[in-house]
Amino acid sequence: MVLVSTQTLPDVDTRPEGTDATGDDSPKMFHYVRKEKIAESAVMGSHVVALCGEVFPVTKSAKPGSPVCPDCKKIYERMRPGGDD
Repeated sequence: MVLVSTQTLPDVDTRPEGTDATGDDSPKMFHYVRKEKIAESAVMGSHVVALCGEVFPVTKSAKPGSPVCPDCKKIYERMRPGGDD
């Protein structure tokens, strides 16, 4: 006769940082970033600096109606139109 013992292992969260319990890794809000830096970041994985100062790699693109960082929005609205200043 052979006796077999079983054991239940505790759950271990193996999701990468930034994902939630639903597995949704989309950003909670989107930031304003220089347009020419978006594609470079998405392709090369380099980091971008948002108007508010947050630094991150671009992983998702915003859809119409997506939540926008309030600090980025305030800074963008104060900028002069048509310039890179």
